[in-house]
Amino acid sequence: MQSSLVVGVVSVFALASGAAAAQEHEHGAAAAEKLGTVHFATSCRAAAQPSFDRAVALLHSFEFGRAIAGFDATLKADPSCTLSYWGIALSRWGNPFAAGAKPAAAQQQGRAAIERAKASPPKTDREKAYVDAASKLYADFERTPQTPRVIAYRDAMAALAARYPDDTEASIFYALSLAFAADPSDKTYVNQKKAGAILQSLFAKQPDHPGLAHYIIHSYDVPPLANYALEAARRYAKIAPSAPHALHMPSHTFTRVGYWQESIDTNIAAAAAAKREGSTGEELHASDYQTYAYLQTGQDREALRVRESLPEIFGRFNAAAAGSAAPPSAAYFALAAIPARYALERGDWKAAATLEPRQSAFPYTEAMTYFARALGAARLGDAATIRASIDALLQSRDRLTQANETYWAEQVEIQRRGAAAWLALVEGRKQDALAEMRATAEREDATEKSAVTPGPLAPARELLGEMLLQMNEPAQALREFATTLRKEPNRFRAVAGAAKAAAASGNRVAARTFSDQLLKICAKADTPGRPELQLARQSVTRSGAR
Repeated sequence: MQSSLVVGVVSVFALASGAAAAQEHEHGAAAAEKLGTVHFATSCRAAAQPSFDRAVALLHSFEFGRAIAGFDATLKADPSCTLSYWGIALSRWGNPFAAGAKPAAAQQQGRAAIERAKASPPKTDREKAYVDAASKLYADFERTPQTPRVIAYRDAMAALAARYPDDTEASIFYALSLAFAADPSDKTYVNQKKAGAILQSLFAKQPDHPGLAHYIIHSYDVPPLANYALEAARRYAKIAPSAPHALHMPSHTFTRVGYWQESIDTNIAAAAAAKREGSTGEELHASDYQTYAYLQTGQDREALRVRESLPEIFGRFNAAAAGSAAPPSAAYFALAAIPARYALERGDWKAAATLEPRQSAFPYTEAMTYFARALGAARLGDAATIRASIDALLQSRDRLTQANETYWAEQVEIQRRGAAAWLALVEGRKQDALAEMRATAEREDATEKSAVTPGPLAPARELLGEMLLQMNEPAQALREFATTLRKEPNRFRAVAGAAKAAAASGNRVAARTFSDQLLKICAKADTPGRPELQLARQSVTRSGAR
């Protein structure tokens, strides 16, 4: 048994664990596993080091189920390598960017892993510090709210990274904690910027490290910073192609900057890899991002194909077997979001108004359906359906509030207020409608989207622009669409709305510019395509004839 530190290096092309190798044999000649290169110093036996490093590489790509199996394999190779319980505890926490409270069962399992690590503590003070830091996540979780525990973990990781400045893994996990502990209402993004600076500095020295690429994307997954993640986004899938989440994650950046075809391509690969791994939640999550990108580019037939595949995919979903970056809630989210997006993005108001909600343990997924119903009914002048949808949204919000799900309660309240604004318009209360819609847009601007979604079903400020167009206020509408596009670049309905508003206000130059933009975004669109595309072609033709 070694008492000195062993610097483990895993460039997993790959020395997979025996279990992984056996699985490959069972499924035939599988491609060599590639998870990137990870270095993590431990006091474990040399024979256990490759297994430990592989497990950490999986953890960095949020392949939590496989990471737990990897840490278990490490313990079999070296029962004294109790730092493995630290890895198991972090894996039980799951995706740290998933908004909402962690399931009690997962927290119990995580705390049990911490207790085992403390019962047989690792050999070095550094390793004990990792265990102590992770213990903050689970301390008294039955009574202590999640946010202060996350902040306590972040502060413990800050101390660990400061105490061991040569430990790059400590710096990486500290930067990760900075990013996921950031306040979503803080529009200075101070923590995200700090995390990104740490990670980018290390990425220049360790360009094959999966965690660095992954966490750079997460740190900059906000509109003003997304461009800083493009290099990492374009490299991550190549660093760790054996991790389905690594294939999906670049699309977070591509969505933020409006690079729709790149999002489509990487999510096709991610969904296929997740299906092979049996990670159905991840497959559904990738499918939602993929559908969103198809709809922004007018590829409605492809979006319909994904929508029609949902029953088959969800039929394979087993919430108890979830072990990927996508928690069970992400599966239900995609199941509700994809049909709603397909109706709303195409302006199929009747389909939106008649969507059937699916009950789940996650009220915010049901709320999406009710919100879509309200928006569809508003365009049809169906006040009764809007009122019923508002009542359902209120109930969903209250359930979330009672469960201390403050983030999601606020998101549903934004939807409820947006629906109320459109109800006021249907009832002829135009000034009330505008005032409520403006307030809703401001409220949404003060929040940040969850990583579970590529974007809102309908951005509130975009809805304000559409409302202003209906009120024959095209100049004001144009300003709202332009503001939307600063946050949601290359978004179909915002660009199309801007083109229409510019034309209606007599701004021919802007109308031509936005029409050109829409046609470029939709180069692969169905033909003849949506009415907005046909209008854009006519606008460009008329402009060229002058």
